[in-house]
Amino acid sequence: MEPEKADVRPEWAPLTVDLDRPSAARVWDFYLGGSHNFQVDRAFAREAMAQMPDAPVIARENRAFLRRAVRFLTEQGTTQFIDIGSGIPTVGSVHEVARASRPGARVVYVDNDPVAVTHSHALMHNDRDTLVLEGDLRTPEEFLSTDSVGRFVDFSRPVAVLLSAVLHFIPDSDDPAGIIARISSQLAPGSSLLIVHASADTDAHHAAADLYQRTPTPFTMRTRDEILALFDGFDLVAPGLVAPTAWRPDQPPGTNPPLRTPGYAGVGHLK
Repeated sequence: MEPEKADVRPEWAPLTVDLDRPSAARVWDFYLGGSHNFQVDRAFAREAMAQMPDAPVIARENRAFLRRAVRFLTEQGTTQFIDIGSGIPTVGSVHEVARASRPGARVVYVDNDPVAVTHSHALMHNDRDTLVLEGDLRTPEEFLSTDSVGRFVDFSRPVAVLLSAVLHFIPDSDDPAGIIARISSQLAPGSSLLIVHASADTDAHHAAADLYQRTPTPFTMRTRDEILALFDGFDLVAPGLVAPTAWRPDQPPGTNPPLRTPGYAGVGHLK
């Protein structure tokens, strides 16, 4: 097989984007079958898949959980979503799922990757019920307090905050529990928190975590108990904190047994 040619910067990639260093958002896009990734991301993804061959399946299963959870939340009446660490939009994104049952549902997409933000802007520029922001989960006040969010989100009503596959990029030194507490302090009763988090409970994910040390967003692996503690102040809905594939699956138990994704997922309501 001939080596892949070096990337030529596409029009959608800002000049600030480093084409020589892998990005977690673009690697995730590659796993999901997207096209907004570079040679360095694809090379990194293939190396990760050598350690964890199921990585693309895991990415798809995590996305499937996100879709089921958003559908569940809309059925409970939620019409406002803030997706932090949203990555690059693909088929079945939050706004599509939410509006299938709640037309007019509002979604804020937040990411710190310029490619993810640029591409999201390109896709959503005519969508008045979607807001795209560049922002960092570690400093949520910087984007939650902006005039654009204040005009777009009614914080006197319930809001669902989505943290899907992003908290394992937050080291303990940045106090992820404290970050969630600062976000929840701005939320109205009846608001919700969704978390998908890679787990330290499996050897396979440890191998992949070692690779991510080479990216701007290294992994911080956590146990189930440590992930459960991040829901402090929220009541978990059934079935609790489980593998993403086990959270309210669309198919009945015993039908095509799901992959045991090396991580945990859950949804909680603000107490």
